[in-house]
Amino acid sequence: MRFVLLTRVCMVFLCSAILFAPSVAMASEDVVEMLSGAKASGKVTGIRQADKEFDFEIVLGNQVEVSTFAFSQVHAVTINGKRHVLTGKRAAGAGQAMVRTETEVLQLIESSGRNQPDWFESTSLDYPKSLDLSWPLRPPTKQWNNQRNVGQYLWDVIYPNPSRWKSGARLIDHEMALHKNSPSLQQRDIQTLGRMYFQLFQDYPRAAFWIRQLDPLPNNNLKIQLAECYWRLGCEPLAMELLNTSPLPIQAIKLLGDMGHTDRAIQLGRSALKTRQATVACLLTADACRQDGRYEDAVMFYEQVLSLPPFRNPAVTQRFHGRAKDSIEAIRLLEQADVRQVADGTYRDSSVGYTGPVSVEVVVENHAITKVQVTKHTEKQFYAALTDTPKRIIEKQSVQGIDGTSGATITSQAIVNATAKALSKGSSR
Repeated sequence: MRFVLLTRVCMVFLCSAILFAPSVAMASEDVVEMLSGAKASGKVTGIRQADKEFDFEIVLGNQVEVSTFAFSQVHAVTINGKRHVLTGKRAAGAGQAMVRTETEVLQLIESSGRNQPDWFESTSLDYPKSLDLSWPLRPPTKQWNNQRNVGQYLWDVIYPNPSRWKSGARLIDHEMALHKNSPSLQQRDIQTLGRMYFQLFQDYPRAAFWIRQLDPLPNNNLKIQLAECYWRLGCEPLAMELLNTSPLPIQAIKLLGDMGHTDRAIQLGRSALKTRQATVACLLTADACRQDGRYEDAVMFYEQVLSLPPFRNPAVTQRFHGRAKDSIEAIRLLEQADVRQVADGTYRDSSVGYTGPVSVEVVVENHAITKVQVTKHTEKQFYAALTDTPKRIIEKQSVQGIDGTSGATITSQAIVNATAKALSKGSSR
């Protein structure tokens, strides 16, 4: 009832703000942000930490309404100009709109995995005749040959070309049949196919099906991918069963952030500060804080990236530092990047990605983002982010709260950062 009341009050308040603007002092008011996205301005009149609730007063014309809200109902509250996040938001990822039971999710995974995708039969088995379909676990020579080695063919030819993803998946399915009498080779094939459905197609039922065939899972990264599949399919309890086991790789930081468990993401990130993965952990933790609107924490972790010992390869250090600096700049440009403050036009900028600069073009019409397009990049492997992230920015009409594409966090954030920098060029602020 309180949620319904606040939603109704938000609507009434917006109307009242217009009708009674001369008598309402907006600047000094507190703001409540519900998990649904509804907002209301008023005054926090009482906070009871022990009961985890607070009272909120809203003036509607000549009437005063006071409501009591539990911390768990509210995403954030701004008091005297300072914003406090009370409950993390869940990412609105693909498949997350529907909540399913464990039984429903497992049935969906099983039924999807036992059947080929609709496009499978119409996709030809197309590959160079020079490919060595025996595909040994270790290449027989150190010389790179993407027309001979299947793994190198996937890396150079299939992954960078979305039009060839389906034929690539069909090739790996064919490899599994060829390797039916070799458990080690077939396990590698299954892992490859699961990764393709997860990262390229974002077909979470089939990705989960193939990952589940690897029992036990050969590495912890697959555990995180399987947990994300469960969550994207609408069953958080199944995901948390995996995330409550240890050890967790630092890749879990992103998923915990996407799921709204920001405090736990921070805890995992801090636990890796004395390891060789400290730089990546700091970046992932900063991204999780940024997605949840905890910008001060995000900047702190991005700045920590700049203070950590450099890598042996100066180019790697430069790439990580560039991304951290771009992210800090994008956070500081949030107000200027608000599309409501941006003049109509076409804007361009770039940001550091996984292998180099990622350039974007952003079109604003009638104070709305109508186009975000990656115009230049040198990214490898993470091509789903190049179209998925722009779509999310357009859907949200904002660069805030954009969760990274599965397996492509760095590329996604580069697109978000470049878009923020581009939009700021047309800001009236």
